Amino acid sequence: MQQSNGKPVMTNVPAAALPVVVVGAGPVGLAAAAHLLERGLDPLVIEAGEVGAGVASWAHVRVFSPWRHNLDAAAVRLLARTGWVAPDPGAYPTGAELRERYLLPLAATPELAPRLRLGTRVVAITRHGRDKMKDAGRQQAPFELVVDRDGRQERLLASAVVDASGTVGTPNPLGASGIPAPGEARLAAAGRLAYGMPNVLAQPERYTGRRVLVVGSGHSAMQVLGDLVRLREQAPATELTWAVRGADLYHGDGDDPLPARAALGARVERLVTAGAVRLATGVEVEELRPTADGILVAHRTGWLGPVDQVVAATGFRPDLTPLAELRLGLDPAVEAPNALAPLIDPNVHSCNTVPPHGALELAHPEPGFYLAGMKSYGRAPTFLMLTGYEQVRSIAAALAGDLEAARRVELVLPAGGACSTDRGTADASCPVPEPSGTAAPACCGPEIVPLGGRPAGTTVAS
Repeated sequence: MQQSNGKPVMTNVPAAALPVVVVGAGPVGLAAAAHLLERGLDPLVIEAGEVGAGVASWAHVRVFSPWRHNLDAAAVRLLARTGWVAPDPGAYPTGAELRERYLLPLAATPELAPRLRLGTRVVAITRHGRDKMKDAGRQQAPFELVVDRDGRQERLLASAVVDASGTVGTPNPLGASGIPAPGEARLAAAGRLAYGMPNVLAQPERYTGRRVLVVGSGHSAMQVLGDLVRLREQAPATELTWAVRGADLYHGDGDDPLPARAALGARVERLVTAGAVRLATGVEVEELRPTADGILVAHRTGWLGPVDQVVAATGFRPDLTPLAELRLGLDPAVEAPNALAPLIDPNVHSCNTVPPHGALELAHPEPGFYLAGMKSYGRAPTFLMLTGYEQVRSIAAALAGDLEAARRVELVLPAGGACSTDRGTADASCPVPEPSGTAAPACCGPEIVPLGGRPAGTTVAS
């Protein structure tokens, strides 16, 4: 027995008697816990913030897919015991509705509530008593997690770990080389640069009457632009500039089975042609320079600005720092598990060609450790909510020793699928919101669009 913050930590407990730790209390993390419970395993969910914190960051956004494609089967079975009333399966929830009507009730079930530790951040995950180099007894050793709550650290032991902590907390920087551009961190700290999909309609004092630059070519950027256009209706002096790397923006396919995706080119073209937004293409950001007149943005072929506010809607990446002592098998470019990366690489695949996958593709050289959900996709922006649910169903089966069920594919994707991307390449297809700002991505973060089409007459804005 050893000490942690003055509290004893049992080190002689058999690994099989320890809980399975799930990192993250978002849609996929809570679904993982529900599947583990059905398998007779003991989950412990550790969440740095509140339940559904990642979803809360885009609470104002309405998703592209209906409720029936945003609910996990095991989670629904758990909720049904409480008399929970399911939402209209054909309705399209906002992030706030997804959290309030599904995630919060799920977390409050008698089975899950005592297994949640909120406000607790995972600092590091390793093998107990084994650093990355040590082989002897490694697979028999339990996992050791260092967690921080209110500045106090303690150690927890686990039989297995499912990291479903998402990527919303680690946005891609603006710098074209993959690192923050000079001046970027300073502007973010000063409240002049926001990442992802900020609720601009709820912050009129920050954007109304300002010169605003939105960087990014995916539907996250389009959602922000649509909201800014609406904001400008009350403040015509608001100036909007949209900066993208590529130039081939209007490549909609009229034969596309998804109407929203087929209309992408036409919608973007209308927005720019109408003069609602100034479009700057070929922008690879090199520096952000504050001046007395505003922010100047240096890029490969010149300068943009001056502007007053910048929104970086350039996607997300996984935080792998807490996993430094684990033996991971990650693709060097995509930062997804080696077997999964070729299936999701946005340089090769669109969402329609990504097959369902599970524990086999998500396995690492560290047995018992899995990345799941949005984080399992690394830097690939084409994650689907239902795919995440299938991942954790398979992982729970594998951890319970039911390898046949783990290998079995139980997810049938709707015809046409759906996807999103913030890369802006001509081979990446995604639905785009309308300038009205009424709807956008879904699931664990703004760059996600779960599966499913829209009924006729449904308005989807981006």
